[in-house]
Amino acid sequence: MHAAIALVFAFSLSSVARAQQRPLLTEDVDIIPPGTVRIQAGLDFMQDVKYTASGLTGDLTRVGVIGINIGLSPNVEFQIEGVAQNFLSINTRRPGAIPLTLAPGVNSTNDVGDFILWTKIKLHNETAHAPSLGFRVGVQLPNSNQARGLGLNNTNAFGSILVGKKFGPDGRLNTFGNVGIAIITAPTLLFTQNDMLTYGAAGIFRINKQFSLAGEVNGRANTRPGNGPLGTEAQSEARLGMQIRASGLRFDFAGIKGLGKFSPKSGVTVGVTYDSPSIFAPAKQ
Repeated sequence: MHAAIALVFAFSLSSVARAQQRPLLTEDVDIIPPGTVRIQAGLDFMQDVKYTASGLTGDLTRVGVIGINIGLSPNVEFQIEGVAQNFLSINTRRPGAIPLTLAPGVNSTNDVGDFILWTKIKLHNETAHAPSLGFRVGVQLPNSNQARGLGLNNTNAFGSILVGKKFGPDGRLNTFGNVGIAIITAPTLLFTQNDMLTYGAAGIFRINKQFSLAGEVNGRANTRPGNGPLGTEAQSEARLGMQIRASGLRFDFAGIKGLGKFSPKSGVTVGVTYDSPSIFAPAKQ
């Protein structure tokens, strides 16, 4: 009961830390130790996913949800995120704005996901009365093939402000939030983009050395009239799950609930995180 109350309290705010964020999407302010590497891998299953530009809907399985974080200095971290392969079991296929290479009557499609390169900078450490503060900027690469119906093969840019605050003995309740902008290319219109508001509010409650509860609300909001350009609609979701530490790894799982018209209906995610010891010496200032 106390853990549930703590998570609800965490959601009301606008990362033991060291950016322990999987299975969450909201980014922690904390930086992993310099010279270390964090490797994350997961599997997602989403129901009733909508691809408005291609006209496809169905159940999506994401295999190889990859994250690689590299601590470059005490306040700088480089990150790579992406999906090795997306598989869609097609439920409906309506006429779309993007020509597809799928044969008539085909009931599935797959494609590689678009990868994102991030740089995260911690600007200010947490104090007794003030939260920690950071900034994160990223670029999404056009790795996907739009003709497969799952990706848009666009280059997009992201920037967000990160805040975090810990509460309780030894920072047992770790809360953090993000707010920023995503410059999303409109895939069906020339020289058009949607400057979307991105947001996230999350909390991790450490029960003991092995178990932590994790939850969040995360999404993007449309800033254009109506639903915005096709393929750039608002999306949001809530996640609630657990982290389990064992054998030098951190395992995680979470349930997912879509919160918007264009969001997946529901889903689950499972994954594992490995933190390496120091493997290289960061460059001296």
